[in-house]
Amino acid sequence: MDPLSGSAPVEPKPTMKSDRGGSPVRHLILIGACYMDTILTVPSFPEEDSKLRATELQVRRGGNCPNTLEVFQQLLSSLPSNSNSATGSESTIKPTAYLVSSLPDREASATNKILSSFGASVVDNDSRGGHDDADPGSRINFDHCLYRAGHQEPASSYIIRSSATQSRTIVNYNELAEMTTDEFIKIVKTFVDDPNGSGGDDLWWHFEGRIPTTTLQCIRHLRDVLPSSCISVEIEKPNREGLDRLAAEADVVFYSRTWAESRGYTGPEACLRGEAISPGPSLMLCTWGEQGASGLFPSGGGEWEYMQYRAKLSGGDISVVDTIGAGDTFIAGMLFGLVCHTHDWSQQERLAFATELATKKVQIDGFAGLLG
Repeated sequence: MDPLSGSAPVEPKPTMKSDRGGSPVRHLILIGACYMDTILTVPSFPEEDSKLRATELQVRRGGNCPNTLEVFQQLLSSLPSNSNSATGSESTIKPTAYLVSSLPDREASATNKILSSFGASVVDNDSRGGHDDADPGSRINFDHCLYRAGHQEPASSYIIRSSATQSRTIVNYNELAEMTTDEFIKIVKTFVDDPNGSGGDDLWWHFEGRIPTTTLQCIRHLRDVLPSSCISVEIEKPNREGLDRLAAEADVVFYSRTWAESRGYTGPEACLRGEAISPGPSLMLCTWGEQGASGLFPSGGGEWEYMQYRAKLSGGDISVVDTIGAGDTFIAGMLFGLVCHTHDWSQQERLAFATELATKKVQIDGFAGLLG
């Protein structure tokens, strides 16, 4: 056990639902942008005002939360029916996963392409009460997506991937209106009014730290109307002011290496200990490329426990093929452990699982076959 340094100890929030028992998580709602990615693989990054032939072209659905859901969907499919651990009890029912994202017009071909990319036959599934009857090909509910009438084109991301350095240079274009706080409040109301709900105790909300001001308002609204909900947030982009305020409001925080380095941290432990605040999250995590991932969580008596895990490879070095979505895969693995293995996995086991999963992802192209 490692107490935080400093004159005053940092007091963590009360233990989150993932570690205290109670109602199982039945609804996992992910809020973030959805993109269509155009990926150009080139021998090396081009110089300005030059011409270069790409060696590969891919077009696929992207976005942090959609990527996480694609992986989470695979993990759910690996579980026994109606159970997510060896206990087989009612407390281990598979959750329904939801995407909340701005999409083109409901009838646009781009929208159909995005939804079908999850392997789903798009069904009208008000699955809050009956998700066990949902299409077995997809346990993702798209009813709360925000379909922008009249828009035919999705948010787009153009990625130049260098074979020489594995760097990724990304240019985004998005003409779809972002989710507003009022739109989110309407979505939350459907869960507040759910006759089968438990006052939020069976809900987990995960936010991409996208528009900090709006996201902060959404989190605070959840604290007001569904105070028992668990909330996680991703802190990734270094140029977004206000992300640290989101972390202070969340139960679980995912920090990226890019964000940590922009704050002057030289390693994951320094980041986690440096960002610990009072009151603060019950679990903080930070990924650090080839060094794996780390976590910090309360161990009692005002002390915190630091953990670190690096993938153990039987065949030697990692052969990096595709790093796009590695962080999203890590988040999927952690959410799977927190939501679906509440009682039978320790925090260290969850971290090890998520890190191994992300390590496997960078060795394959895309996300298909992660569990193969």
